This record gives sequence, structure tokens and C-alpha cells, in this order.
Amino acid sequence: MSVSATTAEPADRDTFVQECATELVRAFAEYNTEFRKITRRAPFNFASRDWKRSWSDSAERIELYDRFVNVAVARMQQKLGEDAQERVRWSSIKRRFAALIEHLPDQEFDKTFFNSVTRRTFGTAGVDAAVEFVAVDLDPLASVRTEVDTRVYVNRGSLEFLFDEVLTDFRFRSPYVDAEHSTRVLAEEVRAHCKSIGERRQVEKLELMRTVFYQVTRAYVIGRISGRGWMQPFIIAFKNTDRGVFIDAVMMDESAASVLFSFTRSYFQADLDHVGEAVVFLKSILPLKPISELYTVLGRAKQGKTERYRELFHHLERSDDLFVQAAGDRGLVMICFTLPSFGVVFKLIRDRIPYPKDTVRQEVLAKYELVFKHDRAGRLIDAQEFKRLKFPIERFAPELLEELRNDAASSVHFDAENGEIVFDHLYIERRMTPLNLYLRSSPRPDAERAAIDYGQAIRDLAVTNIFPGDLLLKNFGVTRHGRVIFYDYDELCHVTDIRFRDMPQARFEEDEMRGEAWFYVGDNDVFPETFLQFLSFDEHTREAFLAAHAEVLTADWWREVQRRLREGEMLEALPYHRHRMRVFSSG
Repeated sequence: MSVSATTAEPADRDTFVQECATELVRAFAEYNTEFRKITRRAPFNFASRDWKRSWSDSAERIELYDRFVNVAVARMQQKLGEDAQERVRWSSIKRRFAALIEHLPDQEFDKTFFNSVTRRTFGTAGVDAAVEFVAVDLDPLASVRTEVDTRVYVNRGSLEFLFDEVLTDFRFRSPYVDAEHSTRVLAEEVRAHCKSIGERRQVEKLELMRTVFYQVTRAYVIGRISGRGWMQPFIIAFKNTDRGVFIDAVMMDESAASVLFSFTRSYFQADLDHVGEAVVFLKSILPLKPISELYTVLGRAKQGKTERYRELFHHLERSDDLFVQAAGDRGLVMICFTLPSFGVVFKLIRDRIPYPKDTVRQEVLAKYELVFKHDRAGRLIDAQEFKRLKFPIERFAPELLEELRNDAASSVHFDAENGEIVFDHLYIERRMTPLNLYLRSSPRPDAERAAIDYGQAIRDLAVTNIFPGDLLLKNFGVTRHGRVIFYDYDELCHVTDIRFRDMPQARFEEDEMRGEAWFYVGDNDVFPETFLQFLSFDEHTREAFLAAHAEVLTADWWREVQRRLREGEMLEALPYHRHRMRVFSSG
């Protein structure tokens, strides 16, 4: 039986508040325990090469948060009874909760969990400082006073000896294929890299995080290599085969490391005692990477959302430019807008989705949910879902306000009295240059490289069982590292759900002259031979694309991918470029 706020004695009220706060601290602890339990299975999955279990664990871990928040909301409603939405009571619980977690590591995670419970309880629009911790007041790294646990290796005159120590310390349940060969090639790789960047000062030390990071079929040791006056990221990728473990690649520059920790990749499995320490370390080798994305790629997606909210509203306080319609072609399904001085795009579903699109709102939501849980293979942008966000009306350009009023009235509300716009639902993504605009404005070599990487993006998506549906260049973007990423999900589907067909041969000359297909076309029929006629390549980018990816325009290629997927073969889209770094194994 719940204790009523109006009848309980002061001492009883204090005890009751303590019980409620303790219940919520316990709820997050239960979630975190289960999160780490799943994460700790990653080394076993890697050792046994059980990639299906690895993907199953990844999806299960993503789903944990909402499940535990829902349980916590139900428990609090039962405990509070008629006071479940009493803000004064929740304000007291919040203060007690803050005191209970004061000395815990990563206490911002607890606060974010508390906010999730109260926002779901009250349906909060914007921020309610009385019953939630205000994200703009939080700095998750401010309380990090300790450093992540690392191993430090000093160069005593031989890089071979240094890397022999590394491989001795970092051992897996499967043996190395040839550890002696690997130490030699690691040393050669470091020397070659230092020479390529004009660094003549010798390596003095190597510092590696003790926690191994697992992602898809690879294990990674993450660290930094340095000498007097210089420092570089240092990452080793390990692959496990039926012959044993070997080193698949080495990454020693910010660009390669950033691609690995990209907002387009699936989350790492890394069992960290104090995530904030790891973020501080990663920030030292990835200075341009937003903190929000580092939390997210470490699997702490809700904390990543909290950090993105904080980054956004801190930026709003320091800027005065207006939200405007995003660059690129106007979407039929989504309204896309951006703040030019802040590197993200905001997307919300239109009230009415016009012809020729035949999708509905729930289907679009389902596509984004699929991407959230799927292997993004470095080619699908991570879209963060936000609800009931408030912004000042004065920060919106008139043309964008008109579009919002006309095309999103059911999910966008104007509070003229307070001068605010409330968005019931939207997605926030990293901003990229639309591929069609990039090809028009870039020098020919860059445009050709982008056209080739566009083809590689299609391949990478295909091997992870994703067909974009709409392959138009405007639906792809280019990152600051020149990688082509797909970001329009309303027609996305599984490769295995499509029927890839060869174009039938016309029987009569009249058939070829018809404006419409003279043969039957089913809902899931796709004709790869026709792809190129819809792509606005110029002569040079077209030739570059065809030279590298002509087979993608054949139904046979797609049917072969389907066959391999259906037979359970593990096809890979790696986060590093094999042609850019030495890849080695023994034999």
C-alpha cells in the first residue's frame, strides 16, 4: 500500500522519499548489471566465432534500456499510487536520488535514467527542472578524476621487443597464428607510418587500454603511440579464424580511428568499469569527435542522446543563426532542417506523404527502428530519436516555419505565448554533404573517388542484408573523411526480401517504345540493369563507377549475395580500408 502525501507524518514522508529514491538507484543498477553481463559475453563469442550470438547480444543490449525504464515507471506508479504525478513529491525524490549516487562512477548515467522515468511519467515537453536533472547543467566528464586503466610499453631500443610484450599481454582464448611474425610486421608498420608522415623522432612509448573492444567479427586494442613532441592513435584489429588469431590491420592516424568510432557503425562491446574514463582517453586521440558520439558508440546510447541535447542547447546559447531548411532536394517523406553553425540535421515525418511514395508514418518509424538495431556496416547513419523537444520560435527562418505549419501540424505545436515550438517527435543525425551536391561542386578526382565509394556503400549494405530501396544520389551523403553514407530510410528493406530480376527481352519493337513496362512487375521486383539510368553521374564519375562496380548492375550479383546470406555465411564490411594499410597474416 502506498503512503499518501497528504496523510503521512514528516518522518514517514522522509522515509518514503528515501525508499523511492533507493528503488530508482536499484533499478538503474539492475539495468547496468544486465548490460555488462551481455557485454562480457563478447570475448567468448569472439573465441568461438559465434557471430550470430554476437549480433543477438548486440540487439538484446540495445533493447535493455527501454525495458528497464518501463519496469521502473510501473514500480514507481505502484509505489506512489495517487501521488504518481505529484511534482513536489518527485522533486524530493530527485534530491534524495542525487545524494545517493553522489560517489558512484558515471553518475550521469543514473541521472539520465532518472530523467527517462520522469519524462515517461509526466510526458514532459522541453525540460522540467523540478523533476529531472537538466542536461545543459551536466558535464559527464567534469567528475572524472581518475584515468582509464592502461598498459604502458617503453621503447628500450627495439620495436620488435616492445610488440612482443604487447602480444604477450593481450592474449585471446584462441592462440596467435604466428606471434613472432606479427611482432616483426607491427614494428615495420610503425616505422613505415612514421616515415610516411615525415616523423623522424623515435617512438618512446605505447599506451594501450587494458579493455579489449569487440565489434562484429573483430577485436580491437585501442591506444596511443608517442615520441618526444608527437602522439598518434594506435589501434590493432584482430581477426579469429579456424587457424587462430592474427592481426588484420593497424590504424595510426586520426582519420582511420575516427572511421572505426564512427556514428555509422554498430556499438562496441567493451566491459568498462568507468565509461567516463574511457571517453576522456578516446577524446585524446579523437579530438574532433563529439563526446555524445563516443558515449553512443560505446553502447551508452541514452547517455549519447543526453550529451547531444547538452551540446545542442549550449550551442544555441552561444550562437544567433537561424534554423533553416537543409541543403539538398526536398524530401517527400521527411522535413529536414539544420542550424548552419551546428553539424547536425533534424528530420521529422510529414503529415501527408505524397505520391509516388506509398509508405505511411508507422512504416517509416519501423525502418528507423530496424536501422537502430541492425549492423550499420559503416554505411547507415545513427539517427537519434527525440520526443517533445522545445525550441525558441525566433530561431527559425520564415520559410521553415511555413513548411512546419503546412506539412507537420500534427506533430509540431506553436506556443505563441511562450514563443516556443514543441516537436512531438524528430530524429537528429550528423550533417553530411548530399552526394549529388558533392559531385557537382568537387574537383574531378574527389568526385570520382566519391562515385567509387558510393558503389562500395551499396556493396557494404548488401552484405549486411540491407537494400536501400531508393539509390538516388540525393539519398546518400559524404562525411568529412570522404565516406559515402546512406541516410534515407523510408524505402529500406532486406536484400533477402527482394526479387532481383533480369530485364526481359522485348518481343516486338512496339514494346520497347512504350512508356510503361510491357511485362509484369511485382511489388518486390527490382531490375539492377536499370539503376544507372536514374543516377545523375557525369561522364567521368559514371566511368569511374562502372570500372569499379559494374557487377552491382547485374541481377546475378544480387542473387549471389542473397544465396550466401540465406545460407548463413558471415559477409563483412570492415571499418578500415585494406588498400590503405598493410594487412598481414602468416600464410
